Amino acid sequence: MRLTTRSTLLASALFVAVVFLAMAAPAPLTAQRADAASAAKKFGFGSGTDATPTFYADVLPVLQQNCQVCHQSAGLNMGGMVAPWPLVTYEDARMRAPRIASAVREGRMPPWSAADWHKGTFTNERVLEDEEKATLISWAEGGTPAGNPADAPPTPQFVRVASESNGWSRGEPDLIIEWAEPYCLDDDITDKYINLPAQITEEMLPEDRWIKSIEFRNGPAVHHIISTIGSLVPGAEPTVFEEGYGRVMRAGPREVRFQMHFSKEPGPGTGVCTNIQAGIIFKEDGEVIRHVTGGTALQIDMGTIPAGNGAYSASMEYVFPKDVEILSFLPHMHLRGKAALYEITYPDGRHETLLHVPNYAFNWQHTYEFAEPPQVPAGSKMRFTLWWDNSEDNPNNPDPTVDVVWGQPTDAEMSQGYMGFRTPQERRIVVGEPIPDDIVPAWYAGPLDPR
Repeated sequence: MRLTTRSTLLASALFVAVVFLAMAAPAPLTAQRADAASAAKKFGFGSGTDATPTFYADVLPVLQQNCQVCHQSAGLNMGGMVAPWPLVTYEDARMRAPRIASAVREGRMPPWSAADWHKGTFTNERVLEDEEKATLISWAEGGTPAGNPADAPPTPQFVRVASESNGWSRGEPDLIIEWAEPYCLDDDITDKYINLPAQITEEMLPEDRWIKSIEFRNGPAVHHIISTIGSLVPGAEPTVFEEGYGRVMRAGPREVRFQMHFSKEPGPGTGVCTNIQAGIIFKEDGEVIRHVTGGTALQIDMGTIPAGNGAYSASMEYVFPKDVEILSFLPHMHLRGKAALYEITYPDGRHETLLHVPNYAFNWQHTYEFAEPPQVPAGSKMRFTLWWDNSEDNPNNPDPTVDVVWGQPTDAEMSQGYMGFRTPQERRIVVGEPIPDDIVPAWYAGPLDPR
């Protein structure tokens, strides 16, 4: 296969990106008070007393560490999922305290779909500690005291960076790629797939460069993007190549094609014109690329999902031809997607579950990045299983009365599972020096075949 260098996603922050929070009604008042009292007792807070957590000393640190990457004035555009309000100031949080408590209590936020027993397995997990949950609930139900502004921690660097760089979470890009003109969708369009070109001129990119990060900004009606620059799905974070990793972007002049999936409600007045921006930051000369990585798409033959079936499943098996270290998984289904499971059997007979996603969420399609990449010897067998819910019990189901097959439109289904990996051998490629001929820019290039 072609070689790339590791594509990782933001792993420095745990996100609490509340997109559907505005539609969520708080729990009954009696239940809220009971939860608040329980939290206060467990963690030493006294509801309505001086022991109640305060915003500046207790709540703001939780929001900074878990929420503000999205919930700020220049919040993150995560594949079209944009937080509807900031949670930066006392007033921001106070006026939404019941909704915050409700979302945290019911587990709707932070958005994360891996099984609970995976805690600590993935670098980019979005998980609140029990004490953090208790702090938010007790504060919301204890009168939302402000406390002393002098107790507030410093403003996080990522908030300052975004505010100083026109909302780009990683800083002002070195290169921005977009279409020459917006693309317009008529009123009657529901789903549309089309390849749209963007030009990279020699002036824009006179030489090959190593990519440090890629961040997409997508306009209205964009469902997902696939390109040789990068890809975007609902709920996705910017792509970041950490120290020791990178990816080559070839110089201009050349054309980049974006495979676009647009999706919107049809009807009079729903027509819209939209564009995208791909903001790219390059690595500095002198940095060292150590790891050659690759990726592959695991494709399940899903067959036909019967109408009304609430637990339809299909699987595939994959045998590793060479020793690798697995970096990440990304399961992909549409609105009927229910659960995903990655299991592996090693040559010595050992069996291990590497990833279990019991509650797949179409609007939050996470890439699960291992903190300690599993060591997989050649001959190991991966079993990849997906489940779908085509019943009326699935609130996202467009139509539980029809059989469903694989297809591109949102109301059809898909059955992929992407896997990132690296070879155990390290390399030493210095940024700014000639790029080796065997480093070919690619995203998911095909079957495992690291050179």
